[in-house]
Amino acid sequence: MKDGLEVPAIRMKYSLLIIVAVATSLSACNHSKPAMTTSAQTEQRISILRAAYAAFNRGDIDAAVQSLAPDIDWTEPTEFPGGGSYQGRAGAKKYLTNSRASVAEVISEPEQFIPAGGRIVVFVYARVRPKDSTTWQEVRLADVYLFRDLTPIQMHAFADRQKALDWANSNPPHP
Repeated sequence: MKDGLEVPAIRMKYSLLIIVAVATSLSACNHSKPAMTTSAQTEQRISILRAAYAAFNRGDIDAAVQSLAPDIDWTEPTEFPGGGSYQGRAGAKKYLTNSRASVAEVISEPEQFIPAGGRIVVFVYARVRPKDSTTWQEVRLADVYLFRDLTPIQMHAFADRQKALDWANSNPPHP
């Protein structure tokens, strides 16, 4: 009789394990859909940023700011020429226009896009040639963007990339 009870008990344990495995798999499947949407949205956001940097590099400031929210909060480090806070798309356009006008040439190449703390951190390699000079100055910096859907609503630039990552991960986004 003891042997007869052990077989159903073992079958019951295996049945429970199978049920748990299936439930876990289904649960994982349900969670993967939002992650895919989030990943797709992140890729769309990165594409928007790539287009903005490309527009800036070719001198098309209107196209560079086109995707920004009309009320974007734009902040540049105070150690940058013209650094400070700018409000709205017009403010961002003013800063970008002035930054290009103050030098002979400028190129801002995004090197890496890092989703962090609900934001996208862009590591930027910038090359600047001052007017009346043949010497290029190089700087590696970071821009941190906060989006509402597919629209950048905040940009905060940092001269120090690690500070940008720390800030992005420690300040909860408020879209």
